[in-house]
Amino acid sequence: MENLSWTGATGPFLVPVITIAAVVLAVAVAGRILVSLAAWATGTAAQTASGPVLMARPRGLGRTLDLVAQVAIGLILLAILLIALAGFILPVQSKGIIGWATLRFWPVWAALIVTFTLSIRFKRRLGLYGKLMDSPVGMVGLGIVLFWVFTAIFASAIITQDPLGQLSGMKNVMPGSVVKNPTEGAFAWYLFGGDHLARDVFSRMVMGAQRVLQIAPAATVFAFMVGVTLGLPAGYFGGKLDTLLSFLANLVLAFPVILLFYLLVTPEMVQTGIPMYFAAVLFLFPVIFFAVLFNSRFKTNPPRRNLYVGVTLLLGLWAYTGLAFNADPIRYLIGRPIFSMDPNMLNVFVSVVFVNSPGVFRIVRGLVMDIKARDYVAAGQTRGESPWYIMLWEILPNARGPLIVDFCLRIGYTTILLGTLGFFGLGVSPESPDWGSTINAGRKLLSMFPHPAVVPAVALMSLVLGLNLLADGLREESLKD
Repeated sequence: MENLSWTGATGPFLVPVITIAAVVLAVAVAGRILVSLAAWATGTAAQTASGPVLMARPRGLGRTLDLVAQVAIGLILLAILLIALAGFILPVQSKGIIGWATLRFWPVWAALIVTFTLSIRFKRRLGLYGKLMDSPVGMVGLGIVLFWVFTAIFASAIITQDPLGQLSGMKNVMPGSVVKNPTEGAFAWYLFGGDHLARDVFSRMVMGAQRVLQIAPAATVFAFMVGVTLGLPAGYFGGKLDTLLSFLANLVLAFPVILLFYLLVTPEMVQTGIPMYFAAVLFLFPVIFFAVLFNSRFKTNPPRRNLYVGVTLLLGLWAYTGLAFNADPIRYLIGRPIFSMDPNMLNVFVSVVFVNSPGVFRIVRGLVMDIKARDYVAAGQTRGESPWYIMLWEILPNARGPLIVDFCLRIGYTTILLGTLGFFGLGVSPESPDWGSTINAGRKLLSMFPHPAVVPAVALMSLVLGLNLLADGLREESLKD
Protein backbone atom coordinates (compact mmCIF):
# COMPACT_ATOMS: atom_id res chain seq x y z
CA MET A 1 0.00 0.00 0.00
CA GLU A 2 1.39 3.41 -1.03
CA ASN A 3 1.29 6.85 0.51
CA LEU A 4 -1.51 9.15 -0.64
CA SER A 5 -1.01 12.30 -2.67
CA TRP A 6 -3.16 15.35 -2.04
CA THR A 7 -5.19 15.03 -5.22
CA GLY A 8 -5.03 11.31 -5.98
CA ALA A 9 -5.85 10.09 -9.48
CA THR A 10 -7.43 13.44 -10.45
CA GLY A 11 -4.17 15.33 -9.89
CA PRO A 12 -2.61 14.90 -13.38
CA PHE A 13 -5.75 16.44 -14.92
CA LEU A 14 -6.85 19.08 -12.43
CA VAL A 15 -3.61 20.36 -10.86
CA PRO A 16 -2.47 21.95 -14.16
CA VAL A 17 -5.89 23.63 -14.41
CA ILE A 18 -5.51 25.04 -10.89
CA THR A 19 -1.95 26.20 -11.61
CA ILE A 20 -2.85 27.94 -14.87
CA ALA A 21 -5.96 29.52 -13.32
CA ALA A 22 -3.92 30.76 -10.33
CA VAL A 23 -1.34 32.38 -12.65
CA VAL A 24 -4.09 33.99 -14.73
CA LEU A 25 -5.76 35.23 -11.54
CA ALA A 26 -2.52 36.78 -10.29
CA VAL A 27 -1.93 38.52 -13.65
CA ALA A 28 -5.53 39.78 -13.78
CA VAL A 29 -5.36 41.16 -10.23
CA ALA A 30 -2.02 42.88 -10.91
CA GLY A 31 -3.36 44.29 -14.19
CA ARG A 32 -6.52 45.54 -12.48
CA ILE A 33 -4.45 47.37 -9.89
CA LEU A 34 -2.32 49.01 -12.59
CA VAL A 35 -5.39 50.06 -14.59
CA SER A 36 -6.96 51.58 -11.46
CA LEU A 37 -3.76 53.49 -10.65
CA ALA A 38 -3.48 54.74 -14.25
CA ALA A 39 -7.11 55.89 -14.28
CA TRP A 40 -6.64 57.67 -10.95
CA ALA A 41 -3.44 59.37 -12.16
CA THR A 42 -5.09 60.47 -15.43
CA GLY A 43 -8.07 61.89 -13.58
CA THR A 44 -5.79 63.78 -11.18
CA ALA A 45 -3.62 65.25 -13.96
CA ALA A 46 -6.66 66.46 -15.91
CA GLN A 47 -8.13 68.00 -12.81
CA THR A 48 -4.88 69.84 -12.06
CA ALA A 49 -4.54 71.22 -15.61
CA SER A 50 -8.09 72.41 -16.27
CA GLY A 51 -9.71 72.73 -12.87
CA PRO A 52 -12.32 70.53 -11.20
CA VAL A 53 -13.72 68.77 -14.27
CA LEU A 54 -15.58 65.46 -13.94
CA MET A 55 -13.64 62.92 -16.07
CA ALA A 56 -15.11 59.74 -17.56
CA ARG A 57 -12.60 57.04 -16.63
CA PRO A 58 -11.96 54.20 -19.09
CA ARG A 59 -13.61 51.03 -17.78
CA GLY A 60 -13.36 48.60 -20.69
CA LEU A 61 -10.02 47.01 -19.78
CA GLY A 62 -10.82 47.03 -16.07
CA ARG A 63 -14.09 45.19 -16.62
CA THR A 64 -12.35 42.64 -18.82
CA LEU A 65 -9.74 41.99 -16.15
CA ASP A 66 -12.48 41.64 -13.52
CA LEU A 67 -14.24 39.07 -15.70
CA VAL A 68 -10.97 37.15 -16.24
CA ALA A 69 -10.34 37.09 -12.47
CA GLN A 70 -13.85 35.80 -11.78
CA VAL A 71 -13.48 33.05 -14.37
CA ALA A 72 -10.11 32.04 -12.89
CA ILE A 73 -11.57 31.87 -9.38
CA GLY A 74 -14.48 29.83 -10.70
CA LEU A 75 -12.10 27.34 -12.37
CA ILE A 76 -10.06 26.96 -9.19
CA LEU A 77 -13.14 26.33 -7.07
CA LEU A 78 -14.57 23.91 -9.64
CA ALA A 79 -11.31 21.95 -9.80
CA ILE A 80 -11.11 21.71 -6.00
CA LEU A 81 -14.75 20.61 -5.89
CA LEU A 82 -14.06 17.85 -8.43
CA ILE A 83 -11.05 16.67 -6.43
CA ALA A 84 -13.22 16.54 -3.30
CA LEU A 85 -16.11 14.75 -5.03
CA ALA A 86 -13.66 12.16 -6.34
CA GLY A 87 -13.53 10.85 -2.77
CA PHE A 88 -17.06 9.47 -3.22
CA ILE A 89 -16.39 7.91 -6.64
CA LEU A 90 -12.80 6.70 -7.06
CA PRO A 91 -11.51 3.43 -5.57
CA VAL A 92 -9.60 3.35 -2.28
CA GLN A 93 -6.04 3.91 -3.49
CA SER A 94 -7.02 6.60 -6.04
CA LYS A 95 -8.88 9.00 -3.76
CA GLY A 96 -6.07 11.20 -2.47
CA ILE A 97 -5.92 13.05 0.84
CA ILE A 98 -8.55 15.64 -0.11
CA GLY A 99 -10.89 12.97 -1.45
CA TRP A 100 -10.55 10.79 1.66
CA ALA A 101 -11.03 13.76 3.99
CA THR A 102 -14.16 14.78 2.06
CA LEU A 103 -15.53 11.26 2.31
CA ARG A 104 -14.86 11.05 6.06
CA PHE A 105 -16.96 14.19 6.56
CA TRP A 106 -20.01 12.70 4.80
CA PRO A 107 -22.29 13.00 7.91
CA VAL A 108 -21.45 16.71 8.02
CA TRP A 109 -22.28 17.23 4.33
CA ALA A 110 -25.58 15.36 4.75
CA ALA A 111 -26.52 17.44 7.79
CA LEU A 112 -25.60 20.69 6.01
CA ILE A 113 -27.71 19.80 2.96
CA VAL A 114 -30.73 18.97 5.12
CA THR A 115 -30.30 22.10 7.27
CA PHE A 116 -29.98 24.52 4.37
CA THR A 117 -32.78 22.86 2.39
CA LEU A 118 -35.23 23.19 5.27
CA SER A 119 -33.99 26.69 6.15
CA ILE A 120 -34.48 28.00 2.61
CA ARG A 121 -37.81 26.20 2.27
CA PHE A 122 -39.26 27.73 5.46
CA LYS A 123 -37.23 30.93 5.67
CA ARG A 124 -40.31 33.18 5.77
CA ARG A 125 -41.40 31.51 9.02
CA LEU A 126 -38.03 31.59 10.79
CA GLY A 127 -37.71 35.27 11.67
CA LEU A 128 -34.21 36.73 11.69
CA TYR A 129 -32.65 33.32 10.99
CA GLY A 130 -34.81 32.94 7.89
CA LYS A 131 -33.81 36.39 6.66
CA LEU A 132 -30.20 35.24 6.93
CA MET A 133 -30.87 33.03 3.90
CA ASP A 134 -31.10 36.21 1.80
CA SER A 135 -27.57 37.33 2.81
CA PRO A 136 -24.70 35.68 0.88
CA VAL A 137 -22.18 36.69 3.54
CA GLY A 138 -24.42 35.39 6.31
CA MET A 139 -25.01 32.08 4.54
CA VAL A 140 -21.27 31.53 4.03
CA GLY A 141 -20.64 32.29 7.70
CA LEU A 142 -23.50 30.06 8.80
CA GLY A 143 -22.21 27.25 6.58
CA ILE A 144 -18.71 27.42 8.10
CA VAL A 145 -20.06 27.54 11.66
CA LEU A 146 -22.48 24.66 11.06
CA PHE A 147 -19.68 22.65 9.45
CA TRP A 148 -17.73 22.73 12.71
CA VAL A 149 -20.85 22.23 14.83
CA PHE A 150 -21.77 19.07 12.92
CA THR A 151 -18.12 18.00 12.98
CA ALA A 152 -18.21 18.16 16.77
CA ILE A 153 -21.49 16.22 16.85
CA PHE A 154 -20.33 13.45 14.49
CA ALA A 155 -16.68 13.47 15.58
CA SER A 156 -16.63 9.82 16.60
CA ALA A 157 -17.83 8.80 13.11
CA ILE A 158 -15.36 11.08 11.30
CA ILE A 159 -12.05 10.32 13.01
CA THR A 160 -9.80 7.76 11.39
CA GLN A 161 -7.60 6.91 14.40
CA ASP A 162 -7.67 7.21 18.17
CA PRO A 163 -6.81 10.91 18.74
CA LEU A 164 -4.78 9.95 21.83
CA GLY A 165 -3.27 6.77 20.34
CA GLN A 166 0.40 6.57 19.43
CA LEU A 167 1.42 4.24 16.60
CA SER A 168 4.98 3.00 16.21
CA GLY A 169 6.92 4.58 13.35
CA MET A 170 4.42 7.40 12.73
CA LYS A 171 6.23 10.22 14.52
CA ASN A 172 6.11 13.44 12.44
CA VAL A 173 5.16 11.52 9.29
CA MET A 174 3.96 13.60 6.34
CA PRO A 175 0.29 13.82 5.27
CA GLY A 176 -0.98 10.73 3.51
CA SER A 177 1.55 8.36 5.07
CA VAL A 178 0.64 4.69 5.33
CA VAL A 179 0.19 3.37 8.86
CA LYS A 180 2.90 0.86 9.67
CA ASN A 181 1.57 -2.55 10.72
CA PRO A 182 -2.09 -1.48 10.93
CA THR A 183 -4.54 -3.68 12.80
CA GLU A 184 -7.26 -5.43 10.81
CA GLY A 185 -10.08 -3.09 9.87
CA ALA A 186 -8.21 0.05 10.94
CA PHE A 187 -7.83 3.04 8.62
CA ALA A 188 -4.64 2.65 6.64
CA TRP A 189 -3.35 6.25 6.49
CA TYR A 190 -2.60 9.32 8.58
CA LEU A 191 -4.49 11.75 6.34
CA PHE A 192 -2.92 14.96 7.70
CA GLY A 193 0.25 13.33 9.02
CA GLY A 194 1.46 12.57 12.53
CA ASP A 195 2.64 14.81 15.36
CA HIS A 196 5.74 14.60 17.56
CA LEU A 197 4.10 11.85 19.64
CA ALA A 198 3.00 9.80 16.58
CA ARG A 199 -0.69 10.76 16.96
CA ASP A 200 -3.01 11.33 14.01
CA VAL A 201 -3.31 15.09 13.26
CA PHE A 202 -6.59 14.68 11.35
CA SER A 203 -8.34 12.91 14.20
CA ARG A 204 -7.02 15.38 16.76
CA MET A 205 -8.26 18.28 14.64
CA VAL A 206 -11.75 16.75 14.52
CA MET A 207 -11.89 16.06 18.25
CA GLY A 208 -10.50 19.54 18.92
CA ALA A 209 -13.67 21.01 17.43
CA GLN A 210 -15.68 19.06 19.98
CA ARG A 211 -13.58 20.49 22.80
CA VAL A 212 -13.99 24.10 21.63
CA LEU A 213 -17.73 23.84 20.98
CA GLN A 214 -18.35 22.24 24.35
CA ILE A 215 -17.15 25.39 26.10
CA ALA A 216 -17.40 28.50 23.91
CA PRO A 217 -21.17 28.66 23.13
CA ALA A 218 -22.34 27.47 26.56
CA ALA A 219 -19.98 29.81 28.42
CA THR A 220 -21.11 32.71 26.22
CA VAL A 221 -24.76 31.90 27.02
CA PHE A 222 -23.98 31.98 30.75
CA ALA A 223 -22.11 35.27 30.30
CA PHE A 224 -25.17 36.72 28.58
CA MET A 225 -27.39 35.53 31.42
CA VAL A 226 -25.19 37.39 33.89
CA GLY A 227 -24.84 40.51 31.72
CA VAL A 228 -28.54 40.72 30.87
CA THR A 229 -29.73 40.07 34.42
CA LEU A 230 -27.53 42.88 35.78
CA GLY A 231 -27.62 45.21 32.77
CA LEU A 232 -31.41 45.50 32.58
CA PRO A 233 -31.98 46.97 36.07
CA ALA A 234 -28.80 49.07 35.88
CA GLY A 235 -29.95 50.79 32.69
CA TYR A 236 -33.63 50.99 33.64
CA PHE A 237 -33.39 52.22 37.23
CA GLY A 238 -30.05 54.06 37.09
CA GLY A 239 -28.98 55.76 40.29
CA LYS A 240 -26.76 54.10 42.88
CA LEU A 241 -27.44 50.61 41.54
CA ASP A 242 -26.16 51.65 38.11
CA THR A 243 -23.14 53.36 39.64
CA LEU A 244 -22.18 50.31 41.71
CA LEU A 245 -22.64 47.73 38.94
CA SER A 246 -20.88 49.93 36.37
CA PHE A 247 -17.93 50.39 38.73
CA LEU A 248 -17.60 46.61 39.22
CA ALA A 249 -17.84 46.02 35.46
CA ASN A 250 -15.21 48.65 34.73
CA LEU A 251 -12.99 47.14 37.42
CA VAL A 252 -12.99 43.78 35.65
CA LEU A 253 -12.60 45.36 32.19
CA ALA A 254 -9.57 47.31 33.42
CA PHE A 255 -7.53 44.09 33.49
CA PRO A 256 -5.95 42.86 30.24
CA VAL A 257 -8.09 39.92 29.12
CA ILE A 258 -5.25 37.46 28.53
CA LEU A 259 -3.64 38.30 31.86
CA LEU A 260 -6.94 37.89 33.68
CA PHE A 261 -7.51 34.52 32.01
CA TYR A 262 -3.99 33.48 32.92
CA LEU A 263 -4.52 34.36 36.56
CA LEU A 264 -7.88 32.61 36.85
CA VAL A 265 -6.76 29.22 35.51
CA THR A 266 -3.29 28.90 37.01
CA PRO A 267 -2.91 25.91 39.39
CA GLU A 268 -2.12 28.22 42.29
CA MET A 269 -5.40 30.09 41.82
CA VAL A 270 -7.33 26.84 41.47
CA GLN A 271 -5.94 25.57 44.77
CA THR A 272 -7.39 28.58 46.58
CA GLY A 273 -10.90 27.51 45.55
CA ILE A 274 -11.69 30.89 43.99
CA PRO A 275 -12.96 29.40 40.69
CA MET A 276 -15.49 27.33 42.66
CA TYR A 277 -16.66 30.44 44.53
CA PHE A 278 -17.06 32.22 41.20
CA ALA A 279 -19.04 29.23 39.89
CA ALA A 280 -21.28 29.33 42.96
CA VAL A 281 -22.21 32.94 42.17
CA LEU A 282 -22.20 33.04 38.36
CA PHE A 283 -24.14 29.79 37.85
CA LEU A 284 -27.05 31.18 39.88
CA PHE A 285 -27.82 33.87 37.30
CA PRO A 286 -29.55 31.61 34.70
CA VAL A 287 -31.85 30.31 37.43
CA ILE A 288 -32.61 33.86 38.59
CA PHE A 289 -33.15 35.08 35.02
CA PHE A 290 -35.70 32.44 34.02
CA ALA A 291 -37.49 32.52 37.37
CA VAL A 292 -37.96 36.30 37.11
CA LEU A 293 -38.86 35.96 33.41
CA PHE A 294 -41.75 33.56 34.06
CA ASN A 295 -42.87 35.32 37.24
CA SER A 296 -43.18 38.68 35.47
CA ARG A 297 -44.95 37.18 32.45
CA PHE A 298 -47.54 35.08 34.31
CA LYS A 299 -47.95 37.18 37.44
CA THR A 300 -51.68 37.53 36.78
CA ASN A 301 -52.07 33.77 36.26
CA PRO A 302 -50.84 32.18 39.52
CA PRO A 303 -51.30 28.50 38.54
CA ARG A 304 -49.16 28.81 35.40
CA ARG A 305 -46.69 31.08 37.16
CA ASN A 306 -46.23 28.60 40.01
CA LEU A 307 -45.79 25.72 37.53
CA TYR A 308 -43.19 27.46 35.38
CA VAL A 309 -41.28 29.00 38.26
CA GLY A 310 -41.37 25.72 40.19
CA VAL A 311 -40.01 23.71 37.24
CA THR A 312 -37.34 26.36 36.66
CA LEU A 313 -36.20 26.25 40.27
CA LEU A 314 -36.26 22.46 40.40
CA LEU A 315 -34.28 21.87 37.21
CA GLY A 316 -32.11 24.96 37.65
CA LEU A 317 -30.99 24.20 41.18
CA TRP A 318 -30.47 20.54 40.26
CA ALA A 319 -28.13 21.56 37.44
CA TYR A 320 -26.58 24.23 39.67
CA THR A 321 -25.53 21.78 42.39
CA GLY A 322 -24.08 19.39 39.82
CA LEU A 323 -22.19 21.94 37.73
CA ALA A 324 -20.95 24.30 40.44
CA PHE A 325 -20.20 21.82 43.24
CA ASN A 326 -20.13 18.43 41.45
CA ALA A 327 -22.81 17.31 43.95
CA ASP A 328 -25.61 16.14 41.67
CA PRO A 329 -28.12 14.44 44.03
CA ILE A 330 -29.12 11.94 41.33
CA ARG A 331 -25.65 10.40 41.72
CA TYR A 332 -26.83 8.68 44.91
CA LEU A 333 -29.76 7.06 43.07
CA ILE A 334 -28.27 5.81 39.79
CA GLY A 335 -24.57 5.86 40.64
CA ARG A 336 -23.54 8.58 38.20
CA PRO A 337 -24.38 12.29 37.88
CA ILE A 338 -26.50 13.84 35.14
CA PHE A 339 -24.97 17.30 35.58
CA SER A 340 -21.25 17.43 36.23
CA MET A 341 -18.18 19.20 34.91
CA ASP A 342 -14.54 18.21 34.84
CA PRO A 343 -12.48 20.45 37.21
CA ASN A 344 -10.26 21.68 34.36
CA MET A 345 -13.27 22.51 32.22
CA LEU A 346 -14.99 24.18 35.17
CA ASN A 347 -12.03 26.52 35.67
CA VAL A 348 -11.96 27.49 32.01
CA PHE A 349 -15.75 27.80 31.85
CA VAL A 350 -15.96 30.08 34.88
CA SER A 351 -13.09 32.20 33.57
CA VAL A 352 -14.85 32.73 30.24
CA VAL A 353 -18.12 33.68 31.95
CA PHE A 354 -16.41 36.05 34.39
CA VAL A 355 -14.36 37.82 31.70
CA ASN A 356 -17.21 38.19 29.18
CA SER A 357 -20.00 39.22 31.57
CA PRO A 358 -18.89 42.87 32.08
CA GLY A 359 -18.80 43.49 28.31
CA VAL A 360 -22.32 42.11 27.90
CA PHE A 361 -23.45 44.19 30.89
CA ARG A 362 -22.15 47.39 29.28
CA ILE A 363 -23.93 46.64 25.98
CA VAL A 364 -27.25 45.76 27.64
CA ARG A 365 -27.09 48.78 29.92
CA GLY A 366 -26.52 51.12 26.97
CA LEU A 367 -29.36 49.59 24.96
CA VAL A 368 -31.78 49.83 27.88
CA MET A 369 -30.91 53.47 28.51
CA ASP A 370 -31.75 54.21 24.87
CA ILE A 371 -34.89 52.08 24.56
CA LYS A 372 -36.53 53.00 27.88
CA ALA A 373 -37.39 56.44 26.45
CA ARG A 374 -39.53 54.89 23.66
CA ASP A 375 -43.30 55.32 23.53
CA TYR A 376 -44.15 51.64 23.99
CA VAL A 377 -42.20 51.60 27.26
CA ALA A 378 -44.19 54.61 28.48
CA ALA A 379 -47.38 52.83 27.41
CA GLY A 380 -46.41 49.78 29.49
CA GLN A 381 -45.74 52.00 32.49
CA THR A 382 -49.12 53.66 31.99
CA ARG A 383 -50.85 50.24 31.98
CA GLY A 384 -49.27 49.57 35.37
CA GLU A 385 -46.91 46.81 34.20
CA SER A 386 -44.16 45.86 36.64
CA PRO A 387 -40.61 47.11 35.93
CA TRP A 388 -39.32 43.56 35.33
CA TYR A 389 -42.12 42.85 32.86
CA ILE A 390 -41.21 46.00 30.93
CA MET A 391 -37.51 45.14 31.00
CA LEU A 392 -37.86 41.49 29.99
CA TRP A 393 -40.87 41.55 27.68
CA GLU A 394 -40.79 45.07 26.19
CA ILE A 395 -37.19 46.28 26.17
CA LEU A 396 -35.17 43.06 25.81
CA PRO A 397 -36.95 41.76 22.65
CA ASN A 398 -36.33 45.11 20.95
CA ALA A 399 -32.64 44.91 21.79
CA ARG A 400 -32.23 41.43 20.30
CA GLY A 401 -30.51 42.53 17.07
CA PRO A 402 -27.32 43.99 18.58
CA LEU A 403 -27.25 41.27 21.24
CA ILE A 404 -27.43 38.43 18.69
CA VAL A 405 -24.62 40.00 16.67
CA ASP A 406 -22.52 40.46 19.80
CA PHE A 407 -23.24 36.86 20.80
CA CYS A 408 -21.75 35.53 17.57
CA LEU A 409 -18.72 37.80 17.82
CA ARG A 410 -18.20 36.91 21.47
CA ILE A 411 -18.17 33.18 20.68
CA GLY A 412 -15.37 33.95 18.20
CA TYR A 413 -13.41 35.89 20.82
CA THR A 414 -13.96 33.07 23.29
CA THR A 415 -12.68 30.54 20.75
CA ILE A 416 -9.50 32.57 20.34
CA LEU A 417 -9.09 32.85 24.12
CA LEU A 418 -9.56 29.10 24.54
CA GLY A 419 -6.93 28.52 21.88
CA THR A 420 -4.61 30.92 23.70
CA LEU A 421 -5.11 29.10 27.00
CA GLY A 422 -4.44 25.78 25.32
CA PHE A 423 -1.36 27.23 23.66
CA PHE A 424 0.02 28.15 27.08
CA GLY A 425 -1.02 24.78 28.51
CA LEU A 426 -3.49 26.31 30.98
CA GLY A 427 -6.81 24.81 31.98
CA VAL A 428 -6.44 21.66 29.86
CA SER A 429 -4.81 18.28 30.32
CA PRO A 430 -1.48 17.78 28.46
CA GLU A 431 -2.89 15.12 26.11
CA SER A 432 -5.98 17.15 25.23
CA PRO A 433 -6.65 17.41 21.47
CA ASP A 434 -7.82 21.02 21.72
CA TRP A 435 -6.50 23.24 18.95
CA GLY A 436 -4.42 25.55 21.16
CA SER A 437 -2.46 22.70 22.74
CA THR A 438 -1.94 21.06 19.34
CA ILE A 439 -0.62 24.30 17.83
CA ASN A 440 1.76 24.76 20.74
CA ALA A 441 3.07 21.20 20.43
CA GLY A 442 3.53 21.53 16.67
CA ARG A 443 5.25 24.94 16.65
CA LYS A 444 8.49 23.49 18.03
CA LEU A 445 9.17 21.68 14.75
CA LEU A 446 7.36 24.15 12.49
CA SER A 447 10.28 24.68 10.09
CA MET A 448 10.64 20.94 9.39
CA PHE A 449 7.14 19.52 9.93
CA PRO A 450 4.56 22.32 9.55
CA HIS A 451 1.42 20.16 9.31
CA PRO A 452 0.90 19.42 13.07
CA ALA A 453 0.60 23.16 13.79
CA VAL A 454 -0.87 24.43 10.52
CA VAL A 455 -3.89 22.08 10.45
CA PRO A 456 -5.39 23.11 13.84
CA ALA A 457 -4.44 26.74 13.18
CA VAL A 458 -6.44 26.73 9.93
CA ALA A 459 -9.34 25.04 11.73
CA LEU A 460 -9.32 27.70 14.46
CA MET A 461 -9.07 30.50 11.91
CA SER A 462 -11.94 29.13 9.82
CA LEU A 463 -14.31 28.84 12.80
CA VAL A 464 -13.61 32.41 13.94
CA LEU A 465 -13.96 33.65 10.34
CA GLY A 466 -17.31 31.89 10.04
CA LEU A 467 -18.56 33.46 13.26
CA ASN A 468 -17.50 36.93 12.10
CA LEU A 469 -19.19 36.48 8.72
CA LEU A 470 -22.32 35.18 10.46
CA ALA A 471 -22.32 38.25 12.71
CA ASP A 472 -21.98 40.52 9.66
CA GLY A 473 -24.94 38.80 8.01
CA LEU A 474 -27.05 39.06 11.14
CA ARG A 475 -26.16 42.72 11.55
CA GLU A 476 -27.09 43.41 7.92
CA GLU A 477 -30.45 41.71 8.24
CA SER A 478 -31.28 43.08 11.70
CA LEU A 479 -30.87 46.63 10.40
CA LYS A 480 -33.66 45.94 7.90
CA ASP A 481 -36.20 45.23 10.67
